[in-house]
Amino acid sequence: MNIKMAWKKIIPYNKLNSKQKENYNFQKVSSILADYGFNTLRLSDDWQGADFIAAHKDGETFLKVQLKSRLTFSKKYLGKDIWVCFPHKKDEEIEPDWYLYPHDEFKNKLNGTMDFQETDSWKKQGGYSTNKPNKKVLSLLEKYYKLSFVPTNIS
Repeated sequence: MNIKMAWKKIIPYNKLNSKQKENYNFQKVSSILADYGFNTLRLSDDWQGADFIAAHKDGETFLKVQLKSRLTFSKKYLGKDIWVCFPHKKDEEIEPDWYLYPHDEFKNKLNGTMDFQETDSWKKQGGYSTNKPNKKVLSLLEKYYKLSFVPTNIS
């Protein structure tokens, strides 16, 4: 494919390898966070558990963000002030919804709603993730942690 045509060909997400998907997801969420006044800085070494830093225009708000492909909790993130960001597709939507939640706060908010802390995965491997959160969990995510894409009129 020549260079002049490469930019015109949309590549389906499922044709990307895992590293390309991670890069794609970072670019997508960076675009959405820009609507909220954040600049994102990609990290190459999972610094303090974060894949990237989201720095707000107020100059005071900095989020350490772990980018995931699904709702995730991990013991290694506890007490590190980590925010988790992930996409979630409902049914056959074209674009997923994106969620950004404070790991420890949301974990605590789910007590009694989602008993993942009783799973073997949490107890033995120290983590839990799902791509199918139940309706109560999705409701909490929608209420508090959903990122909305804002169409921008640049003039």
